[in-house]
Amino acid sequence: MFGPATVFRRRLSMTATASRVRERTAPEINRRIDDELRERIRFFANMPQYIDARLKTLDEEWDVERVLEANAATFSLLGLVLGSRVDRRFYGFSALVAAFLLQHAVHGWCPPLPVLRRLGFRTAAEIERERYALKALRGDFVMSGSMKRDLATILRAVGLE
Repeated sequence: MFGPATVFRRRLSMTATASRVRERTAPEINRRIDDELRERIRFFANMPQYIDARLKTLDEEWDVERVLEANAATFSLLGLVLGSRVDRRFYGFSALVAAFLLQHAVHGWCPPLPVLRRLGFRTAAEIERERYALKALRGDFVMSGSMKRDLATILRAVGLE
């Protein structure tokens, strides 16, 4: 049956969760993030003794969605506290934050997102690309002598060349 719920579900699924933030980020910001990633991989190709430390750092890195959610929760709570203790108009702040979160959930974009991306916050997929490239440099995926560990092959494998 084709009804409003079906239309809504289709609209929600139009943007793949894994790529929606990147698709809605300005190309120059994506390019800068990719260039920085490419340079880091080149650095670690020449300094493999630091790969383990970088992988630990990546385990603790917050992706842009997590930062957005944490900030939204913080500002929403702030609006509730200020609304109950200072002025009821602050409740509107919590409503605005909720609207931004809903917009992000449906469309993959909300007003704070470009700011966070310009500040260098990456998507989970971008963080994983670096993790896989570093693991490949370290030799985690080498199963036979026929598999190369060279930089160009690794950059191609993670979509940077």
